[in-house]
Amino acid sequence: MLISLEERHATNILAGTKQVELRRRTMHVEPGSTVWLYVKKPVGAVVGFATVGTTYSAAPNTVWRKYGAVSGLRKSEFMAYFEGSGVASAMALSGSKTLKTPVTLDALREAIPGFHPPQFYCRLSSDLPVRLGISASHF
Repeated sequence: MLISLEERHATNILAGTKQVELRRRTMHVEPGSTVWLYVKKPVGAVVGFATVGTTYSAAPNTVWRKYGAVSGLRKSEFMAYFEGSGVASAMALSGSKTLKTPVTLDALREAIPGFHPPQFYCRLSSDLPVRLGISASHF
């Protein structure tokens, strides 16, 4: 799976200070799946990855109580993001790793013709690291 993030959120996930990714829609992701972190433009690159733990969906106030401390957000930011939404989804992340060499949008488009970064997330085939030429030298 590939998710698009603002740079600050990816940085915090990779630093371990943001341990959940939050979305306004329910995420159907298997625990143990790899989530690749694509930072939106102007960076425009995959900068790392993490492993999915659990996913949890509930009313925003409930999700805040359970995950607010590890969300990487102030409560006001969290509530503004979920304003008007009846559901908040949290995807627990662990084992994050930063790529030494980010995979640029151009490289993604070479490996996946017609690729456009997702607004929410997109599923990718399990051979993505091979297709992108990601090797031990990237870590």
